[in-house]
Amino acid sequence: MTDDANDAAHDEAHGGALGARLNWLRAAVLGANDGVVSTAGLVVGVAGVTENRSALLTAGLAGLLAGSMSMAAGEYVSVSTQRDSEKAALAQEKQELREEPEAELAELTGLLEDRGLSSEVAREAAEQLTKRDALRAHARVELGIDPDALTNPWHAAWASFFAFTVGALLPLLAIVLPPSAWRLPVTVVSVLAALALTGWSSARMGSAAVRPAVLRNMAGGALAMAVTYGAGSLLGAAGV
Repeated sequence: MTDDANDAAHDEAHGGALGARLNWLRAAVLGANDGVVSTAGLVVGVAGVTENRSALLTAGLAGLLAGSMSMAAGEYVSVSTQRDSEKAALAQEKQELREEPEAELAELTGLLEDRGLSSEVAREAAEQLTKRDALRAHARVELGIDPDALTNPWHAAWASFFAFTVGALLPLLAIVLPPSAWRLPVTVVSVLAALALTGWSSARMGSAAVRPAVLRNMAGGALAMAVTYGAGSLLGAAGV
């Protein structure tokens, strides 16, 4: 009985860890996707104005640095807020356990019953978990938080920075390395291929249909490049 409860807690921790890893991987894929689309739109737009390689490289690098820093800062702020919320919830739970242990034990028992355990089994499991580590038990069962694996804002910031940078490098290199006549077609083909890959990856990780995800991703990237190239061409024609 107690072993079953401990096994359940063990499985829950693994499930949470797996979910966290999948979320990080999904965030990395989406960050790379953002890097591809935003940088591709920028360099293709500039290509509509000029064929000068230095201008394209400068624009691409500026977009890469601005985008990667923006992504990193946004993730740091967002995850810091989440971490602060988790720490506040744990502090409140710790206080409640100190002031109202019996009420908290009853609450944990009820939560275990809601998960399908009988009243007797839930009560015994709650007592065993409380005896072992009351705060960890309540954090995982009640709050859905692993006290040993709180979200790290620096990890999130660096992951977003590198993911965006990797994605942005593709259109940047594709627009500056080929000969002038091949820059635009090479960039478009490279970007669409990368978006097909990130669309496939995100669909697989989310257990969703692959074809619609790939087509949406490619269509969005193609639209972004078409709009920015058209705007750049108009500005170039106007002598701006």
